[in-house]
Amino acid sequence: MPVFAYEGRTASGEVRKGELEAADGEAARNRLRQMQINPTAVRAKGGGAGSVNIKMPQFDFMKPKVTTKDLVVFTRQFATMIDSGLPLVQCLDIQSKQAANPTFRAELLVVKDQVEAGTTFAEALNKFPNTFDELFRNMIAAGEVGGILDTILNRLAQYLEKADKLKRQIKGAMMYPIIVVGVSLVVVAILLLKVVPTFEEMFAEFGAALPAPTQIVIDLSKWLQANFLFIVIGMVGIYVGVKQFYKTKRGEVVLDGLLLQMPVMGDLLKKVAVARFCRTLGTMISSGVPILEALEICARTAGNKVIQNAVEKVRTGISEGRSISEPLSEAKIFPEMVCQMITVGEATGALDVMLGKVADFYEDEVDQAVENLTSMMEPIIIVFLGVIIGGLVIAMYMPIFSMASSVGG
Repeated sequence: MPVFAYEGRTASGEVRKGELEAADGEAARNRLRQMQINPTAVRAKGGGAGSVNIKMPQFDFMKPKVTTKDLVVFTRQFATMIDSGLPLVQCLDIQSKQAANPTFRAELLVVKDQVEAGTTFAEALNKFPNTFDELFRNMIAAGEVGGILDTILNRLAQYLEKADKLKRQIKGAMMYPIIVVGVSLVVVAILLLKVVPTFEEMFAEFGAALPAPTQIVIDLSKWLQANFLFIVIGMVGIYVGVKQFYKTKRGEVVLDGLLLQMPVMGDLLKKVAVARFCRTLGTMISSGVPILEALEICARTAGNKVIQNAVEKVRTGISEGRSISEPLSEAKIFPEMVCQMITVGEATGALDVMLGKVADFYEDEVDQAVENLTSMMEPIIIVFLGVIIGGLVIAMYMPIFSMASSVGG
């Protein structure tokens, strides 16, 4: 029978180290729990199959990526299995067989083999940081140590669902106007490059003076034909330049700051940031993750450099003995109401509950803001299209109307 070296903590917090025999890593951890020891590390000894280092398979770019939906389904089902009393290795085996995504299936097989060899679940997940982010891994680690893995998995599934909903709302709010305006610009370019020159040839045969709007459109068409290549190169250059600038520390701060100051979208992004911060921090605190570690993860998953810097200042303030609300208020990023509610949560010892309520409130605010933004953008886009495309059409037909009037007169 394989021998496993272990390290764990007793209920009093005393660190215990030693060795024991067990069929596999999961059996070793179950035996340690029966001995009233919470295992923090269990590793197979010797050169047997249990000590083999399993390398992560290499996936090419054609393989499908693991989506948030894949992760949510896995987390929900996994929580149900653990809650039903199934062993961890058996749960991973079942999940790996029924996973629809081939990439995810291969990753789960590697995780299962690692756990079977004596590695903790959280350590096994470290091999796939792109699939299981830092927040996911830290919460799993806290659940394993605390013996509440099923509860943690349910919280993670709920968190992932809400986070995915926020992400989809922002994408939907931004993509709608971008697609419509983009299509309209392509239509305008086709009119100016292909249709207007045909009208210009027809008008030249008449030899009459053209109305001012028509002449402006024809001149614009000639300019676009002459400089089209330079315009395309310039647009690509601006895109690449902005992208490269954003990769610098200064560029991140400047561009993310500009996004937060945008008239309508900036307010929406701030609400999303508040909801994400409160949801992430509340979920991690309620799961037993230390607050400094939780804030560090919140900063890295903020999605905006300005907000990340603000959260890092909060973390520094707490490490110096201050409360969360004081440095959060000084950052001037989060609304005063949020800071006051966090103050109440700290004072009552129910910070995780209060953060959850704030997250619920601001997620509802995001719902309303996205709905308002969509309602406001529709008439603006319709007017924009009407003025631009309708103006071009009218400008091209004005000489024809003038000629028809002359013939009729």
